[in-house]
Amino acid sequence: MDIRQLPIGVFDSGVGGLTVLRALHARLPHEALLYLGDMARLPYGSKSPHTVSRYARQAAEVLVKRGIKLLVVACNTASALALEDLRAAFPQIPVIGVLEPGAAAACAATRSGRIAVIATESTVRGGAYERAIHALLPAAAVRAAACPLFVALAEEGWHDGPVVEAVAQRYLKPLFADARPDVLVLGCTHFPVLASAIAKVAGPETTLVDSAHTTAEAVAEMLATFDLAAEPSSKPSVHFISTDSPERFARVAEGFLPHTLRPLEVELIDL
Repeated sequence: MDIRQLPIGVFDSGVGGLTVLRALHARLPHEALLYLGDMARLPYGSKSPHTVSRYARQAAEVLVKRGIKLLVVACNTASALALEDLRAAFPQIPVIGVLEPGAAAACAATRSGRIAVIATESTVRGGAYERAIHALLPAAAVRAAACPLFVALAEEGWHDGPVVEAVAQRYLKPLFADARPDVLVLGCTHFPVLASAIAKVAGPETTLVDSAHTTAEAVAEMLATFDLAAEPSSKPSVHFISTDSPERFARVAEGFLPHTLRPLEVELIDL
């Protein structure tokens, strides 16, 4: 089989990575996509680095064994803690995370050099965004805050309203107390579905950066670099895998996808 016709593999701790899948499908409509959501073990953001690396390796192995031409780690926590391990474990395929494209987009968007990052506990604790931003913009002033409740709200379909805005206010207030940042990085793929509520709290002068679209552009460039792009005449498929409850996966996915997903369209596996 022509390797160019193989799917792009995408995995996340749950359904948050569907924001990346959606961006990939929009940017690369001829590419087949294989998505794995590790619903049984989410969230990754509160786990130890060792555990995140182990979970990421197991999820990636499923996709690689199925046959993929490129792996997208659509989870900021796994991108921060496990990306290099995955590249070492699977040298035969290109591996790309969402963190570095998100950092690049933040650096391109800032005017003042003041950048705020909201992410999971593990991503913030590890300082991965600060390192990635400073590698591109050494003088940047970066602040980061862990927002674990945002993941739960997104998974439950609570995308806006007074409860979400109250949580956003509690999380963001310290970041905007003085020397306001002009860029706010949504450093978890669950967060874009809460963007409306987050933007209300952050204010119109703050640019929200979602790494999904930047990641899709990086994937397009990587496909071209390695001559892996599918033919324009290809009829792509999108296949969904979950490690727990296809019914829950399909229900929650409605908030992330532009169409309804039926439980029968979600394959259940055990890791």
